[in-house]
Formats: sequence, C-alpha cells, structure tokens
Amino acid sequence: MTSSAPPVRPMLNDVTLVAATSIAIPATVRALERSLDQAGFERVLLLSDRPPEGYDQLADRRAVEWQPIAPLRSKIDYSLFMLRRLADYVTTRHALCIQWDGYVLNGAAWSPHFLDYDYIGAVWPHFSDGKSVGNGGFSLRSRKLLEACRHLPFDGLLPEDVVIGRLHREELEQGGIRFAPEPVARGFAYERTAPDGLEFGFHGAFNLVRHLSHDEALELFRSLEPQALTRDEHLELLRWALRRGHARLAFAIALRLRGKLFMLD
Repeated sequence: MTSSAPPVRPMLNDVTLVAATSIAIPATVRALERSLDQAGFERVLLLSDRPPEGYDQLADRRAVEWQPIAPLRSKIDYSLFMLRRLADYVTTRHALCIQWDGYVLNGAAWSPHFLDYDYIGAVWPHFSDGKSVGNGGFSLRSRKLLEACRHLPFDGLLPEDVVIGRLHREELEQGGIRFAPEPVARGFAYERTAPDGLEFGFHGAFNLVRHLSHDEALELFRSLEPQALTRDEHLELLRWALRRGHARLAFAIALRLRGKLFMLD
C-alpha cells in the first residue's frame, strides 16, 4: 500500500504574514492560523489596539506576534494605516496582508514567481482597462511598495487598494513598482471571480462561507461586531445563504439587518 504524499507547506522565509485591525480580532486570529496551516512565514504579525484573548498561550502555540497600534475606528483609518504606517512594522522583503475574511487556502499553489512582483491582489473583473489587479484584503506587497505608498496622496474618498491599484498605479509603475499581470493574480487569489480551486488564497466574507461548515459560518458571523460588514455585504451573504438553504445563517443575517446593526457604506 502506498501512502499519500504529505501536503505541501512552503516556508516563505522573507515574507511577513500581517493583519491590521480593531474589529473581528478572534476571526482575524483564525485567519492567521488557517494561513499558518498552509504556509510558514518569517514573521506573523497581528497589529491591533488590543491583544487577542489568551494572547500568551496563542503566541506560544502558533508564534503570532501582537504589536499595539492606535485604534482603527473607520475604513479611512485602516486605509491610512496601510498606506502610511504598515512599512514601520514589516522588515522582510514582502508582506502577505490578510483580513478576517480571507486566508491562505492551498500552500501547494504558492509560486516563487509571486515574489517577482511588488503587488499582487485578486483580479477585479469589472475593470478592463489594464488596472484590474488590486484587491488588498488578501495581497502580497513588497517593502518597496510599502515605502512608495507613504507618499501617495490620500483624501479618504477611495479605499487604499483602489488608491494603489488604480488611482496611482501609473505613478507607482513609473517609480519601478511591478504589478502582477492578470494570469498571475488569478493563480494567487480570488475574490470577485469564480474560483477554480487552484488559488493560493482568497478574500471576501461572501467567499468565506464556501470554506466553512454551516455551524462554523453561523458561529463566526454571530461573533462579528456590527461594523465588520457593510449593508451590501450583509445583503450579499443573505442571498448566498438563501440560495443554498442555509436557513440559520440567513436568519441571523436578517436579524442584523432588521436591527440596522451594520456600518453605513
């Protein structure tokens, strides 16, 4: 009898796995842990205004390093931090930036060629003007990019990934920043495109439910603060749950909507 090959878990020696947040901290820790199940990293950073519950035990078990930052009270605060301050905490050549609703799915899908680029994020399929690579919720960024972002104009009207991937992409490219082409980005992660099961990772609460059991999804979304999901994200999740007969999750989301427990767009 032949034994099956062990799963591929690459060691990314010059990559920091990092998440910055002031909300959904337990869910963010789970996303970091699930990523660690699939790949090793030089450092794993949780940047937040407060440590996760049981941080001492967590740090001993999974080598997640918590570092305090000022509270991120809004999406504008988050974007400003990612543009101006993230470089202060990343000492490796690259950073894999994740959020609570995205993580590494398949370590075997990692390609060393990803490190040839300064920015990779899932493809935005609604753009066809050559600026379609940019989702920041699960993105690989070089230190060169992080430093370049410190100087980008930011007025708070657009999220940081749009600022990087669209508004100032040409300026960044003129400074030597390399954005991954679409085929590379599709192998790196998915968000608004249909997955083929071969991606390294993903982003999006509406995709997260693909990778959780019904009970896990219900527990997770019940634990989230109201501002963790926008109204549109609640509605998208509600439609997903109804289409798939996930009655308990649909009911939980409907209750949040009815009570207006969401952050305004």
